[in-house]
Amino acid sequence: MAEDKSRNLPKLLIVEDDEGLQAQLKWAYDDFDVTIVGDRASAIAALRADEPAVVTLDLGLPPDPDGTSEGFAVLEEIISLKPDTKVVVATGHGARESALNAIARGAYDFYQKPVDIEQLHLIVRRALSLHRIESENRALQARTGEGNTVLGGLITAA
Repeated sequence: MAEDKSRNLPKLLIVEDDEGLQAQLKWAYDDFDVTIVGDRASAIAALRADEPAVVTLDLGLPPDPDGTSEGFAVLEEIISLKPDTKVVVATGHGARESALNAIARGAYDFYQKPVDIEQLHLIVRRALSLHRIESENRALQARTGEGNTVLGGLITAA
């Protein structure tokens, strides 16, 4: 029965190599179907398999846990494979430049470590809401046709 419940929950992919933080984040999201991975290959495999609406991504992943090169590589691959995914990146204290760089490369938002679970949960929920709105807009646009103009082709004059 728990599996049936998880099918109705929104999917969240957490890409984090710190096992303690993995556990903390898993339990913080009981209103999501959570998948947790700790490296780039696992993140991309989970992205393809689960197609999560939202991904939280630690920029400091192995083999470069003290840098950001691996995290940025994961971000670029996510954006390339599934551009509608909302990616929320984690940065270390004082790493505002990395966060802004991530947003410039397509991330939705960022949060700073140490993690404030309530603040992160709010960011993730906002990202999910935006993802849903954008998905609804794409579906409506597909139903009405790309060629239609504003007001369904109604001719107006001002």
